[in-house]
Amino acid sequence: MLTSKVAKRYAQGLLNFTQELGTTDTIFSEMGDVVKTIAGSRDFQNFFSSPIIDAKKKTAAAIEIFKGFSPVTRNLIKLVIMHGRESQLQNIAQEFINKVEDLHGVQRVTLTSATPLSEENISSILKSTSLVNHDKNFDLKSIINPEILGGYILRVGDQQVDASVRTELNKLKKEFQLN
Repeated sequence: MLTSKVAKRYAQGLLNFTQELGTTDTIFSEMGDVVKTIAGSRDFQNFFSSPIIDAKKKTAAAIEIFKGFSPVTRNLIKLVIMHGRESQLQNIAQEFINKVEDLHGVQRVTLTSATPLSEENISSILKSTSLVNHDKNFDLKSIINPEILGGYILRVGDQQVDASVRTELNKLKKEFQLN
């Protein structure tokens, strides 16, 4: 998923601010809750993206929903809404999480397969590649996509290993068309 420049800038500003205050871990936890809350409610997403609802109502609703959060998080939410970027709030929170994980040396690994894989298969795939640094912690996200037909696609950071049947069939198709 591509992250917007807006999300990256807000997340970097928040990270710098929380590092100065020494509250990065608290805000990290709260940003995880923000992502889960927004992602878990289609109504909330629609509410935030609606141009009909004014910023005051959006701010009041968001502050009520996130009332148990720290003042830093509540103020960020107010600021984002005040600048008309409420549709980016989930992306901002996720980007902040990514930046904190990067600071702690956590690798993000995405494994896409056509069917669910066993723990043994996942382990052998991860061990078979040099992309995953086994000395570091990594956050594994498994995605099931039947369109790849078989095999897997392993993505670590900005590098990818595509060992899917679909890709191999496309390569064969191109070879036949050339010959």
